[in-house]
Amino acid sequence: MLGRQREAYLMYKRIPSRDFVKIVDMEENSALLQSSTSPETSSPSWRLSFPHVVVATITSFLFGYHMGVVNEPLESISVDLGFSGNALAEGLVVSTCLGGAFVGSLLSGWIADGVGRRRAFQLCALPMIIGASMSASTKNLAGMLLGRFFVGTGMGLGPPVAALYVTEVSPAFVRGTYGSFIQIATCLGLIGALFIGIPVKEIAGWWRICFWMSTIPAAILLVAVMFCAESPHWLYKKGRTEEAETAFEKLLGGSHVKYAMAELSKSERDGDSDIVKMSELLYGRHFRVVFIGSTIFALQQLSGINAVFYFSSTVFKSAGVPSTLANVFIGIANLTGSVIAMILMDKLGRRVLLLWSFFGMAISMALQVTAASSYISGSGALYLSVGGMLLFVFTFALGAGPVPGLLLTEIFPSRIRAKAMAVCMSVHWVINFFVGLLFLQLLEQLGRQLLYSIFTTFCLVAVMFVKRNVVETKGKSLQEIEIALLPQD
Repeated sequence: MLGRQREAYLMYKRIPSRDFVKIVDMEENSALLQSSTSPETSSPSWRLSFPHVVVATITSFLFGYHMGVVNEPLESISVDLGFSGNALAEGLVVSTCLGGAFVGSLLSGWIADGVGRRRAFQLCALPMIIGASMSASTKNLAGMLLGRFFVGTGMGLGPPVAALYVTEVSPAFVRGTYGSFIQIATCLGLIGALFIGIPVKEIAGWWRICFWMSTIPAAILLVAVMFCAESPHWLYKKGRTEEAETAFEKLLGGSHVKYAMAELSKSERDGDSDIVKMSELLYGRHFRVVFIGSTIFALQQLSGINAVFYFSSTVFKSAGVPSTLANVFIGIANLTGSVIAMILMDKLGRRVLLLWSFFGMAISMALQVTAASSYISGSGALYLSVGGMLLFVFTFALGAGPVPGLLLTEIFPSRIRAKAMAVCMSVHWVINFFVGLLFLQLLEQLGRQLLYSIFTTFCLVAVMFVKRNVVETKGKSLQEIEIALLPQD
């Protein structure tokens, strides 16, 4: 048996790649192709692709780190740079990143398709190193804001490219698990920023060290990605089929190259132009998948996850818990949920986790509404509010946090994947920005009970939307998912 497989593989290596596509069509049901779907071949070793995925998730660690790096040091930064008490300036230090992230995410698809996934990672690391260095060494507010904007462009560019890359280099049977690494890395980045920021009130100028520290993982990413395999999907789209075969050998092992190339050729054989216009993503054949992706990201943000993070310190302080300890509790809930999601992603599936995650978030928000009502008061309301908050973060991390980025890269066809992901991530950043901008004003005008009732409603809408529109992608090849979602010509 092994001898026949080796002979078949050597025969394949002698066939030009373009001719190979024709042979696959002619021998679709041949014994050779059947053997390629045997348990041995359909389950390549995860160990080969694992290091490549770990390097890609450094971008998510940096994303989490920079989201949390100014939380504790913001007061010290404002004093040292001379804008203490200026609420607008403090808000800009936090939110300028979001503006840069919008720009980075909007351009991410075109960059990833233009220069490849590996180069895109390097273009993500560079502005993070430059921006963090500017923020760490600045003497005024303008330098801080410019540095934060540079960092933001890297933050916007990195996560969509990481989601693309992880999806395209992962074997189908562990793609969900690997996709969860992105959320776990984000949690670790947030926790890392928290712990590094602890001495900021005792040591003068420590906030500068917090920024300098972020340049270390960014530099590691810049160098390590050079030793990673390029996405075979991108190489094949560019006509570099021999390099795509070499990349598959690196990621899956030599005995799996033929089957992987066969699957890849099926999704690319329609011969469409590589040029994707924005109009193609907004209507016509691709509208449904882009609509699904954009709506999932919109509902993720409208569920109130960032609002919970914004309000968590106040709630915990009311219960007599210090803000640092509160952030630790939130971080632990987030990380625990993410680890459980990693274990369950390829067992239960994306759709099930997403459904139960949004439903759990609705229940958690309902607890917040109850705590804010007049029926419960005193310590009971505080404990219910704290418990509801931790449960909300935990259930978010189970599905609504890690699933969308993975699911969207699975449901988007290869030809539009990078650019469609860029559009959806841009929707994410726009709504993230407005939730952050308007939350405190809405909280003051509407009150906690009504505002959290609105968040509960959005969570329930998300449950219905997922149930109606999202297909299960667990264990399926990207080509099978494409056939299930796209109307065929």
